[in-house]
Amino acid sequence: MRSPLVSIITVNYNQELLTCALLESIRRQDFRNLEVIVVDNGSAQRPERIIEQYPEVVFVRSSRNLGFAGGNNIGLSRATGDYLFLVNNDTELTNNCIAQLVHFAGNTPGAGIVSPLICYPPPPTVIQYAGMTQVDPFTGRNRTIGAGEVNRGQFDMPRQTAYAHGAAMFMSSDVLKAVGPMREDYFLYYEELDWCERIRRAGYGVWVEPRACVWHKESSTVKSLGPVKTYYLSRNRILFMRRNFSGWQFAVFILFLMAVVLPKNILIFTWRAEWRNMDAFLQGIWWNLCRPSQNAYENAGHTTGSETVTS
Repeated sequence: MRSPLVSIITVNYNQELLTCALLESIRRQDFRNLEVIVVDNGSAQRPERIIEQYPEVVFVRSSRNLGFAGGNNIGLSRATGDYLFLVNNDTELTNNCIAQLVHFAGNTPGAGIVSPLICYPPPPTVIQYAGMTQVDPFTGRNRTIGAGEVNRGQFDMPRQTAYAHGAAMFMSSDVLKAVGPMREDYFLYYEELDWCERIRRAGYGVWVEPRACVWHKESSTVKSLGPVKTYYLSRNRILFMRRNFSGWQFAVFILFLMAVVLPKNILIFTWRAEWRNMDAFLQGIWWNLCRPSQNAYENAGHTTGSETVTS
């Protein structure tokens, strides 16, 4: 009996060395029936090192930055695997990670999307993600289980959770066909939470499998964005709530947003003299009220993009 084909998809954006480290960790995996797809998401320079040093990789280049969902969706459209593994380019896979995810998915009926345990690189081994709680319908907030804890095996068995983590998400091609890809209009943040809500509504489960693990170095690209990060967090929190809650629950959320979140953030940004972050925060709210077609934080152009392929 043949091993299932696993398509690994990662998105590179001006982080060639990080992507190469991920590809090296993939080469060290015991599970060998792999298709590796790297989507370059409009980097300033063509990542020649990836193309030259990793000939096994299917390389896809977008002429524009399509955001997290847009870049991954390009990879999903090219993938031919029985299973699909979306991993951030700033991660490295630990030994036996893919084999364990394949085993779990193949032996867990109804598993829709699975994340491994996600930790910061050791030493020490500090957990970033061991699951998530459900988004509160009134505040729009949730928390990450295990975040900041030293890993002592306290999360050693798989269990269902509210949301997968965007840094590492494993699913079957059948689930993708049933649910469809991520919504690209989020561009950054909340797209994987929205995806998990859709997967659950389709009758599948969301799981964390801590016997598989990845090291996550955190995104230096996103941390450097400043107001762009503020804008998308503000905008997409409201967009996610609009799409997944309704009626009196959404009305209470809007009341909480206007009575608590809005004045609190204005005070914080004023106290710190972070005027660009304040502008980004307010534009994120304004987008949901009036839906302007473009503004300063959306000029990356995440609705279209051209691609070339090198195999």
